[in-house]
This record gives sequence, structure tokens and C-alpha cells, in this order.
Amino acid sequence: MLRNISRTHVFISVVFLLIFVGAIYIYSGNAVSSLSSCQPCYETHEPNRIVLETDVVENEEIKPSSNNGNWKIGDLTMQTGLKYAQPSTQIGRTDVNTVTNWNAPLVWEGTFDPVVIDAIYKKMDPRIAVIVFAVGKYTRFLKGFLESGEKYFLVDFRITYYIFTDNEEDVPRIGMREGRKITIVTVPSAKRWQDVVLGRMKWATMTIDKQIRKEADYLFMMDIDSVFHDRFGAESLSRLSAVLHRGYYKKTSRDGFPYERRPQSKAYIPAGEGDYYYTAAVWGGYLEDMYNLVKYCYNMSEEDKKNNIEAVWQEESHLNKYLLYNKPTKVLSPEYLWSDYDSVPSDIKVVRISQLVKNYAEVRPNGGH
Repeated sequence: MLRNISRTHVFISVVFLLIFVGAIYIYSGNAVSSLSSCQPCYETHEPNRIVLETDVVENEEIKPSSNNGNWKIGDLTMQTGLKYAQPSTQIGRTDVNTVTNWNAPLVWEGTFDPVVIDAIYKKMDPRIAVIVFAVGKYTRFLKGFLESGEKYFLVDFRITYYIFTDNEEDVPRIGMREGRKITIVTVPSAKRWQDVVLGRMKWATMTIDKQIRKEADYLFMMDIDSVFHDRFGAESLSRLSAVLHRGYYKKTSRDGFPYERRPQSKAYIPAGEGDYYYTAAVWGGYLEDMYNLVKYCYNMSEEDKKNNIEAVWQEESHLNKYLLYNKPTKVLSPEYLWSDYDSVPSDIKVVRISQLVKNYAEVRPNGGH
């Protein structure tokens, strides 16, 4: 009897030990999806290969998220022997504000060391998704965006460009860096440019749920009619990063921001409220945080549609409403989206990406109206 009790105690002890060891393994940051005796495998792609995915189904139901967003920034470690300038506690940018009033970084050239921050994030090795829409005549901007992105955008990181288009034959084949690829998602054409803008929230929400959350840790939404001109690196990464609109970042009062001011709209922001005005042409963050924001913009646009109203700046209006009450964890200066229409002021030391001059009446499906 005593022998049987001892064996039972030993068995229970072993079970608890195994559970404890497993708990330590999970706590250490290793994702355990299933028991397996083989090493992790990664799909490889030819440098110029275009991956064709299933078309988006227009009436497909958007289901709730099934991913808990387990990917997080790890320890801020980097390899030994890295050479970089010693940081200073006394010298830095004095011509601009570098922190928000909720104590989030406001990122400008001269506020970070690119060597250090890229080295830290490369060690974490995140998978980064970029969603762009190239519908109708906007496919003409793909080549410039992709080729310049391969030169300047998060160089040496793993990138997937998700190109949403109504004409996959217009997607160019370009030379890609190792670990980077293109995925095409087919979407319907549109009769109004406003429908393209609003529709991208719907198609992005559906595709994140269906595919992207299995393939990415970070997500950027970007406008395709843009070209990278300089380094756009890991300093842009955070849980939720928003970009200051170039037209309203200096002297505009909050009541002068082009927020939606009609109370009938879900994007309504009353007078006397507001932090900054953010552009919807570049924004990014953790995959799940971006999913929540993109889906919010889609759902609120649908609510407005039921009430026969369209926000003054479509998804940008809903984006600004969301970010007013859900503060971004990092604010990027207008270096991260300038415009070729505007001269560059002295506080913008480098233009990292810029929107192109174009004839809106010619490229937009409804002539720019």
C-alpha cells in the first residue's frame, strides 16, 4: 500500500514538473502551437515571384478576430561590437517638439540613431505587411512605389506587399530583396474614388482575417501614389504609429483641423477637442491593433452609410476620431509622408516618402469629384 502511494506521488510530481517546465517555456516568449519533433520550416520565394491569392468575395461576412496578437516587442538587445555615436542627454532637436502630451515619442530626423534602432528590431525579426490599393489607373504608380520601397523601406526586414487591385496584369515584376515578396488580392473596380477609399477598409479587414494575420506581426497601410526618397526604418514601428498631416502640423489650431464636424456622422469630433490631424496615407502598428483600427473605420463608415451620410474625408475622418480617444503609441513627423506639391520647410530635414503630383481628374474614376 505504501509502495503504491509512493509511486503515485512520484507520478504526480513528474506531471507537475513537466507542466511547470512547459509554463516557463511559454513565459519565455516561445510560441507553442503543437507538439512536433521537426524544426520550424519557412516558405521561400523566388526574388521576383508574384504570389496570386484568392479573390476577395464582395459579400463575405467579416468574422471576429481569432488571433490574440501574441507578437510583442522583445528585449531591447543587439549584437556586441556594434559601432555607433554615443547618445547625449543634453544635445538634440530644439526646433521641434519630440514628445506628445501623453508622453509618446514624436519622431523626427535627429531624434534616434538608425544604426542602433534597426539593429535592435532586426534581432526581433518581425514580419511586416504593407497594404496598398492600386485600382483603375492607379496601377501606374506601382512600379515607382515598389522599386523605391525596395531601396529605402525597412531594408533587410521581412516584407510582404499586399497589392489590392482590379487588374493583376498591371502589377510589375521587380527585383526584390531576400525575404520580401508581393501578394496580389483582386478587388472590384469602383465608379467613385470615394468608394475606393472607403472600400479599402472593408477589403483590408476581410483579408487580414482571412490571410494576413497568419503571415505578419506588423501592418502598414499606405497610399500607392507615393515614392520613397530616403530611409524609412524601424523607428517607425510601435504598437500604433500615426503620421502628422503635413498641412496641419505647425500653426493650425485644433478647431481649424478638417475633422468631421457634423454630429450625424460617427466620425464627429466637437469643437474644442483634438490633439493633431493625422493622415490616412501612412499608418501602421501591431497587426491586431491595426486590425482593430481598420475594422473600426469600416464599421463606422457602414453606420454612416445607413444614415445617408459620408464623412468629410472618408476613412481619414474615422481614423482621426479613433486616434483622439485611443492615443497612438508613436507619432511620426511629416517626414513620413510629404507631398511633391509642397516646398520643404527647414524643420523637415529629410523627406522619407512623398505623394506624387498627378492629374486627379485623369486618374480618378469620377474625374476627381
